Amino acid sequence: MTLRDFGILVLVCLVWASSNIISKLVVAHWGVPPLYYAAVRFAVVAILTLPWLLPAPRPTWRMVLVGLLMGGGNFALLFMGFQTASPSAASVVIQVGVPFTTLLSVLILGEKIRWRRGLGIALTLLGAVVVMWSPKGLELSAGLWLIVAAAFTGSLGAVLMKQVEGVKPLQFQAWVGFSSFWPLAAMSAVMEPGQVAAGIQAGWPFIGAVVFSALVVSVVAHTAYYGLIQRYEANLIAPLTLLTPLFTILLGVLITHDHFDLRMGIGAALALLGVLIIALRRNQVMPLLMSIRNRAQ
Repeated sequence: MTLRDFGILVLVCLVWASSNIISKLVVAHWGVPPLYYAAVRFAVVAILTLPWLLPAPRPTWRMVLVGLLMGGGNFALLFMGFQTASPSAASVVIQVGVPFTTLLSVLILGEKIRWRRGLGIALTLLGAVVVMWSPKGLELSAGLWLIVAAAFTGSLGAVLMKQVEGVKPLQFQAWVGFSSFWPLAAMSAVMEPGQVAAGIQAGWPFIGAVVFSALVVSVVAHTAYYGLIQRYEANLIAPLTLLTPLFTILLGVLITHDHFDLRMGIGAALALLGVLIIALRRNQVMPLLMSIRNRAQ
């Protein structure tokens, strides 16, 4: 990889990590309801990518389903989880999306699991359990369980996306935005009274967060990432995106004052080692998965 492209990848990972911190600030510190935040940012994504919406991919129903899973469902759960979970813990726990995707690839795409990938799955799950563990036993944190659910929906969407051919990056973003906005807006209207007032009260920082997550994260960073995937082997790109959780932990400790102790450090090391082992094995959906797992879209 050229130094220029490596620099682009590092910058993309930093953008994804920054988005995780910003999402935490929006829903936990500024009081913006998570479904409303997700709906507004997907509305901006849909508007920005509207020229790429047509012609519709075939089958269209599958693209809509993928958009709902990887967009609305994934990030509604993610933002709901950020209300109580720290970005540092979430960045580790969401790594379970990698073994989820591998297992779903076996069930849906007929991939085979060898012993090395099996070891990676076991280490990733063990690392997530260590992070969620407390002296009283497994900590049933609602926020972290929502992060696990977000990882599963994103993984299922990534596997189903493999069955949709010929979709370009901006067209993919267009369908994710279009498919996600409507159900998120409807659910927010029903479940989050006063959401518009909360967004107005948050003011310009909220508007800046939406523009950053929609324009910089979804459109710019992901277009750059998919360009790298086209130029280099997935087994080279995917492991390097592990910089994202490392950046998230660093920024979480510095900005949102996340608690990070030896137990979390051991859990993070185990989970990231497991992901690295899986990423170094050939996997049909790994490049797409790594982008979903690392960013708050």
